[in-house]
Amino acid sequence: MNLDSFSYVVVGSGLLGSVVAERIATQLDRRVLVIEKRDHIGGNCYSEEDPSTGIECHRYGTHIFHTSNEQVWKYINRFVTFNAYRHQVLTSYKDKMYQFPINLETINSFYNLNLKPYQLDEFMSTVRDRSIAHPANFEEQALSLLGQELYEAFFKHYTFKQWQIDPKELPASVFNRLPFRKNYVENYFFDQWQGIPEGGYTQLFTRLLADKNITVLLNTDYFAIRDRLKKDCCLIYSGPIDRFFDYQFGKLAWRTLRFEKEILPVEDYQGNAVINYPEPAVPYTRIHEPRHLHPERNYTREKTVIFKEYSLPDDGNDPFYPIASASNNLLLSSYKKLAEQLSGTFISGRLGDYKYYDMDQTIQRALEIFELSILPKKDLYHG
Repeated sequence: MNLDSFSYVVVGSGLLGSVVAERIATQLDRRVLVIEKRDHIGGNCYSEEDPSTGIECHRYGTHIFHTSNEQVWKYINRFVTFNAYRHQVLTSYKDKMYQFPINLETINSFYNLNLKPYQLDEFMSTVRDRSIAHPANFEEQALSLLGQELYEAFFKHYTFKQWQIDPKELPASVFNRLPFRKNYVENYFFDQWQGIPEGGYTQLFTRLLADKNITVLLNTDYFAIRDRLKKDCCLIYSGPIDRFFDYQFGKLAWRTLRFEKEILPVEDYQGNAVINYPEPAVPYTRIHEPRHLHPERNYTREKTVIFKEYSLPDDGNDPFYPIASASNNLLLSSYKKLAEQLSGTFISGRLGDYKYYDMDQTIQRALEIFELSILPKKDLYHG
């Protein structure tokens, strides 16, 4: 293949890369080369049927699409239909199940109370650490809002297992991602639209990349072939930003995940798609049971699939999550300055921006890159 014949090159076939590639191919009618280091498209959203059960499994952990962004929702629905799944998470602590994120049921169950919503604020004022006026980190933010007991039970050890970092070293903003609810609402997300693609996520990516103008190279390392690419091509890179610059300022810290798959001879193992395990004695962070993600499908009653999730440090070879510490953010700023000097190269996505993105935020970012930076201004498209 003549690689230097492509004027548009996309590195990574996750949501950011696939959406940008689809826009270029269909709206500009230009050829696009998509380079993917894994043996499949879809990035961490990739799903596949387990051959022994027929259950649609998310290889890299449970992914729920949710958004209140109408532009993103209309765009993604051109390619797939979503089911009616609504995400609920439970936490197992001392052999008892609790609703998570914390809501009124969690509080009443944990403290053996029967509080009404209007009574919750007064009760929480008795357990919160009111000495913390200006929380400076994750732990202080949790203590100031929840108090010591709830923090110890649901957050302290889970956070350390997830990040292998003292919660005091994480910014307060990380804790703020989780809502605190004063009612019995069990839905994990509050977005207007939510669900799982009925045909699975891989169907979505197959359709995003189906245009005749798109060529996908799997099992291909961009850095091994970049010298063969067109020198002045438009490059959309969704890999780790530090790797792009050959670790010029040093390596950013990442977390990765390992999943331990089991086939069990029961119809339903845990009764829910995701259950968290915050206690330090349990080595994994949570258990996924993907059969619950597709209530519209008739799966076998003879067996089920579960995945135990373990969080591990990563050297940048298989990064999942950025670690938002002060030292990493300082290092990131140096790489961002280099990126800003590039012309015709766009580094973005969770790995490129070193930032946690939900799926809809990634799609929005991809549309922005295309509409504001790639699409000729006279052809600006907002469909």
